[in-house]
Amino acid sequence: MTVLPDDGLSLAAEFPDATHEQWQRLVEGVLRKSGKEVSGAAVEDALSTTLEDGLRTRPLYTPRDAAPDPGLPGFAPFTRGGRPVGNTPGGWDVRQRHAALLDGSVLADLENGVTSLWLVLGEGGIPVADLGRALDGVYLDLAPVVLDAGADTEAAAHALLKLYEERGVAPEDVRGSLGADPLGYEARTGTPLDFAPVAALAARAAGYPGLRTLTVDALPYHEAGGSAAQELGASLATAVAYLRELTEAGLSAEQAAAQIEFRYAATADQFLTIAKLRAARRLWARVAEVCGAPGAGAQVQHAVTSPVMMSRRDPWVNMLRTTVATLAAGVGGADSVTVLPFDHALGLPDAFARRIARNTSTILVEESHLARVVDPAGGSWYVERLTDELAHAAWEFFRSIEQDGGQAAVLRSGRLRDDLARTWAERSAKLAKRREPITGVSEFPFLDEKPVHREPAPEPPSGGLPRVRRDEAYEALRARSDAHLAATGARPRIFLATLGPAAEHTARASFAANLFQAGGIEPVTGGNFEESGATEAVLCSSDARYAEEAEQAAEALRAAGARQIHLAGRPADYAGVDHYVFAGCDAVAVLTAALDRMGVS
Repeated sequence: MTVLPDDGLSLAAEFPDATHEQWQRLVEGVLRKSGKEVSGAAVEDALSTTLEDGLRTRPLYTPRDAAPDPGLPGFAPFTRGGRPVGNTPGGWDVRQRHAALLDGSVLADLENGVTSLWLVLGEGGIPVADLGRALDGVYLDLAPVVLDAGADTEAAAHALLKLYEERGVAPEDVRGSLGADPLGYEARTGTPLDFAPVAALAARAAGYPGLRTLTVDALPYHEAGGSAAQELGASLATAVAYLRELTEAGLSAEQAAAQIEFRYAATADQFLTIAKLRAARRLWARVAEVCGAPGAGAQVQHAVTSPVMMSRRDPWVNMLRTTVATLAAGVGGADSVTVLPFDHALGLPDAFARRIARNTSTILVEESHLARVVDPAGGSWYVERLTDELAHAAWEFFRSIEQDGGQAAVLRSGRLRDDLARTWAERSAKLAKRREPITGVSEFPFLDEKPVHREPAPEPPSGGLPRVRRDEAYEALRARSDAHLAATGARPRIFLATLGPAAEHTARASFAANLFQAGGIEPVTGGNFEESGATEAVLCSSDARYAEEAEQAAEALRAAGARQIHLAGRPADYAGVDHYVFAGCDAVAVLTAALDRMGVS
């Protein structure tokens, strides 16, 4: 919104307002120069980006794209935040995850910016018996503790509450969550858990005003390849199932809602993450309203930087990914944010990685001042529209789960697994074609990078929904190349046969080198084919040069011993050329076939 100065002067007053139609006509001219003959609404379609869940990002948003009124921060529907002041008093809660006992790591975090602890206990984490040791030296009246204990939740919760009593922490000073999530555990392992112990914990937790019993963890659905709407819909269905169980156990709707915290993934798609967190609050407010507890509709959110986006190759790039994700989580209004260390995918993080993780939030809060404005994205036509569309898509997915019997039913029938698998298959195709690039992996890989080694992390619970990673297809290719290097002393190679002057071949030679290195295949430039040690070659030049020389060059390479000839460019019909590589080709299929032919197992 533009605020005019006191004298009413507007610098744009002498200029006529531009219309939407004028903008469309200008864009038509630009597209026409690029060979696209489109007009009217088709102009915007040509420049739109299709997202998951049937959503589309358009090139221009104006007042006519306005969404329903999001309300005010701290008031229903809580789209703009669960509290009127948001995170402005001191920034969001910086929550660090610990899944193993590392000497001094918990205290080092708390002494250097971390404000709460997320402890993974039991299977895949710290033994429950060692909880006291893990919290040795921690001021439990100052540092909230959030448990994540799976099947050991009951034992872990009792151990924590006993610890509070032994250390003389007053009930009103206890803050955090016992982390019970029976359906989340079933999603991870396929093993159902009885809810009765959770209901008993909820009754006991009533004596601790700042302690919640349940965590609705949406990470299992995100890590199984789910979209933003599926993550929101599944979390909503889980929360509704918990509301039913708690109210049947004797709690009121308000009391039951107050026992639940939500955990979501924050990705490097910053606007989608912002919209997801805003939509999540709106959806939960609607559930609370329908349940007759509108005053309990302020959702408490814990955002975690996405494990799916973390790469194992060139892991330093993960710092950039987690920084953008943390920014999005903070702008989106998350109450607590966990930044996974950049080496999370490699094993147990070292001290440097944990320091960078906690400092990410510190810099964004203390130096960039992101928390000083409540819902800074609010009012953006794009963000408001995206929030609204995502909320509707998530609500429809939630309704479909309820129609099929609820969250437990769709987990046990396999329906949810199938839904998530279809979404992941579609995304995998984009990753394979590098429509969704992964810096350091599918784009700009560095074959000679020094591997980063870490101590192995405890194996997390498994047996339920799969855990996927964006880099998994390329990681498998690089692993084959590494094994070949270890066995033979050299990586598989491909010869780049450049035609014409550098101005003609540099772009496509760079493209081909980048493509084949993504699969662990070393490009060789200069010299001749016989000296390259390669069995395959790629022709690289301009279309005009191909028309003149491609067939003769392919024939010469074949005579020199090349078994397969690739051409960097759109498919054509050149004699002697076996394969074409181009932007949008299935890179994973091309690289897999090449390694197979080269005998790299």
